[in-house]
Amino acid sequence: MKKVFSTPISMLLLVVLFFALVLLNNQIFRSARFDLTEDKVYSLSDGSKEIINGIDEPVHLYFFFSDKTSEGLTSLRNYANRVESLLKEYANASDGKIQLHLVDPEPFSEAEDQASEFGLTAAMMPGTEESIYFGLAGRNSLDDQQVIGFFDPQKERFLEYDISQLIYLLSEPEPLKVGLLSGISVTGGQNPMTGQFDPPWHFYAQLQELYDVETLPAEFDKVPEDVGVLLLIHPQDLSEKTLYAIDQFVMAGGKLLTFVDPHHESDPMAAMSGMASANTSSLSRLFDAWGIRMEPEQVVLDAAKGLDIRTQKGVTKHVGFIGLDKAYLDENDVITSSLDMINGASFGSLELAEGSQLEMHPLLHSSEYSTHTNAMVYAMTRDPDQLMDQMTSTEGEMVLGARFQGNAKSAFDKALAGNEQGGMDYIAEANINVVVIADTDVLADRFWVSQANFFGQTVFTPFADNGALLTNAVENMAGSDSLISIRSRGTYARPFTKVQELTAVAEMKFMDQEKILEQQLNETEAELSKLQSQQMESGALTLSKEQEEAIKEFNEKRIEIRKELREVRHQLDKDIESLGSRLKFLNIALMPILLVLMLAFVMRSLRTRYKS
Repeated sequence: MKKVFSTPISMLLLVVLFFALVLLNNQIFRSARFDLTEDKVYSLSDGSKEIINGIDEPVHLYFFFSDKTSEGLTSLRNYANRVESLLKEYANASDGKIQLHLVDPEPFSEAEDQASEFGLTAAMMPGTEESIYFGLAGRNSLDDQQVIGFFDPQKERFLEYDISQLIYLLSEPEPLKVGLLSGISVTGGQNPMTGQFDPPWHFYAQLQELYDVETLPAEFDKVPEDVGVLLLIHPQDLSEKTLYAIDQFVMAGGKLLTFVDPHHESDPMAAMSGMASANTSSLSRLFDAWGIRMEPEQVVLDAAKGLDIRTQKGVTKHVGFIGLDKAYLDENDVITSSLDMINGASFGSLELAEGSQLEMHPLLHSSEYSTHTNAMVYAMTRDPDQLMDQMTSTEGEMVLGARFQGNAKSAFDKALAGNEQGGMDYIAEANINVVVIADTDVLADRFWVSQANFFGQTVFTPFADNGALLTNAVENMAGSDSLISIRSRGTYARPFTKVQELTAVAEMKFMDQEKILEQQLNETEAELSKLQSQQMESGALTLSKEQEEAIKEFNEKRIEIRKELREVRHQLDKDIESLGSRLKFLNIALMPILLVLMLAFVMRSLRTRYKS
């Protein structure tokens, strides 16, 4: 075949073609992206896109990252790259509504002053002499500001949620109002047992510090329009018009957070009356229609997660007082992901009713060693040991708190006569958002916070996360449906898990050998110390020939054992390093090599076919 171009000209044309393709790619396919990661960590969810589409006025985002100061902090810089990449996705998807500014706040610069004005906090990282900024500030056209003080890598799974929430708060700057209807005196009042005035429950005081809380009357025909989240605690004997008002509030897209209980045992009135019956609350009329099932007469007992309490007999396990650690909380939901412990008493269990169109996302669940008992029997039983005796069998894990979302029908066939909801049309069916916690005792101070008097001031110290559970739920429910729909995402980091597994196996293998050698070393040193002490006790200035031989032998043995220990540790590190190198080679280099060989084979085959 006759060559058209000489080799130098061909090379020059290839270089020109390369740069032309790069230029073409940058101009035409600049916005085209393919996210091939398993959890789509570089892509925005539908909820985030809906929030972006709802922006009316421009929003400015300022991403502060100490780029120069963080040199050498590889993992932090990788995470910063991911944050920056995701922020660019927001800006690209906003059609100009989001203006992203990348700022490197070098020490003593105007950019650092700007970061301080936004209230961002710089953190001192190990291995650095300067503090590092790694946060986000946002500002809308009304000069309202929202900030993420520092992007914690531990919260990587909720990175998209945190950014979307910041943008949502800037696009919807109205303050949140919480409507509270409670069947318990959580706002404080006269204690019927002592005659003294009790302060508000601590969760209520905490809620007032964060939100505008409006206490609703026991009976109402409409939830106030400016209420963003309706909080129902221990609802009992609600009238038809109040139930209708709640039903239509939820049907109209209102967010409901409710705590119901088969037996509330933190009520002083119930305690004074001797708890002759279960102190039950329920929203069965609404739950049954919506597709939520909770047996109001059934209390959950848990043999594995029962709390230890002090009685006249001493410390004993109370299977009705349940302590849920992190393993029993949903780590993928923003409400419970950051919590470590939830305490409560006489929980009920939740599930979907037959034919329900809702989706149930469990937030809290019991252990597999759980069962039900009658709420009346539970209320009448004083001895925790008797409750334990009732656990003759187990029924498996039970859902104690959950988020319910999806399509639901109204509990009312038509508008309630005389209750027109201020002119609003009756809604028979809609998508709803409801969070139900099947216990009200979780809100009682004694289950999550201790009090102490400090120079005349009452100081509250939480020992469980019950208060955070409530505030997290309110904060999450206060967002739009789009924000609530954003779940945790996968993590960017993809460690060599196989290397980690093999490392653990290798360490276990060598650990036994190391223990044997250390024991021999300890015994040798003990014998050596014994010989030396015998010499001091005898007062002899010189050692006998046998003693010198023994000390010499022990010293040599000690040196030999230490040498073997060093060799064991060195061999372990060497094996782990070798193993890691081999696996990294297989993951990083082998595939490109195979690809090149495959292309060479294809070219050779084509060339052979062309010649023939």
